[in-house]
Amino acid sequence: MKPEPFRLERFFATHEFKAPYLLCCSDCESLTIDDLLRFDPNAQERFLSLWLGYTESTGSPELREAIASLYTHNLPDRILVHAGAEEAIFNFMHVTLNPGDHVIVHTPHYQSLGEIAHSIGAQVTEWVGNADQGWSLDLNFLKDRITENTRVVVVNFPHNPTGFLPDISFMSELSKLSDEHGFLIFSDEVYRGLEYLPGHRLPALMDLNERAVSLGVMSKTYGLPGLRIGWIATRNESLYAKLAAFKDYTTICNSAPSEFLATLALDHRDAIVHRNLEIIQSNLQLLNTFFDAHGDMFAWQAPVAGPIAFPMYLGGGSVEHFCRDLEEKAGVLLAPGTLFSAGHDCFRIGFGRRNMSDCLEKLVQFIAN
Repeated sequence: MKPEPFRLERFFATHEFKAPYLLCCSDCESLTIDDLLRFDPNAQERFLSLWLGYTESTGSPELREAIASLYTHNLPDRILVHAGAEEAIFNFMHVTLNPGDHVIVHTPHYQSLGEIAHSIGAQVTEWVGNADQGWSLDLNFLKDRITENTRVVVVNFPHNPTGFLPDISFMSELSKLSDEHGFLIFSDEVYRGLEYLPGHRLPALMDLNERAVSLGVMSKTYGLPGLRIGWIATRNESLYAKLAAFKDYTTICNSAPSEFLATLALDHRDAIVHRNLEIIQSNLQLLNTFFDAHGDMFAWQAPVAGPIAFPMYLGGGSVEHFCRDLEEKAGVLLAPGTLFSAGHDCFRIGFGRRNMSDCLEKLVQFIAN
């Protein structure tokens, strides 16, 4: 089967570069090449003299070392660099799944986390977060739905679009279930590092479970989507080899300038993440005030990590109509929850960019009128 159209990406293709006020973006404030080069006095010379031949298919040694330092198990030879997170998701699903296999997916979710499995012919069960309990997941639900054909459980922490983050006991129990039943865990961790309290940061799944795969990307926490650099990290040697071989049929290798700049950014990640968290925290205060003042229209649960949240729309009509009307009349773009899964009268709001206050002011004016 062929995958269904990617609802969120088709939505952005139509609206992202036309709407003047983007209030649903999932990334953080980006940087320029000049911003990155200023981190290192020798970086500009090295960048301008960069050789533009083929790169190593697994990623440059320098980049893999920088990525590996993000994990307790610092294993550069178990890092596989991809063209963004999307390629990594696509490749993983095709390597691990066959028709008839069973996958359980943390929901609401970024569509490809479930759709690629479905297109392969796998049965997909949605593990839906409880909106009334901060979008938390019920481990008993998972236990009751594991079958002998369950090959993969997909989770996403910190969660897109809700900002949910479980505790360490949840992660330990999930890892234990993987050991007991033999399923792989695919852990989307693209917002890891954006926890508001450092003590809330969870271990990467690849550090907890030797068969698990952790997904990372430069787009979200670091605000560098234009680099198109993502990766998987795993201690699963056999799976790693299969993923590396499959990648020969997709991008083969990555952009040399992107790998150089991603390495530079990760070498100075503390400064970048600190800046992004300051922007998030400042914007979150504005959102808390806004939603407190409009409790009749929206149900707001402040997230504990990341630059996104998933408020519920309580006004008249559908959330799709509200978002469409807001864009047409005020130029403000929100992403209706139906782009993530059915049955959610919610919308994704993004607050990782400096101009969020301008976007929010347009929303306030729209509501007032």
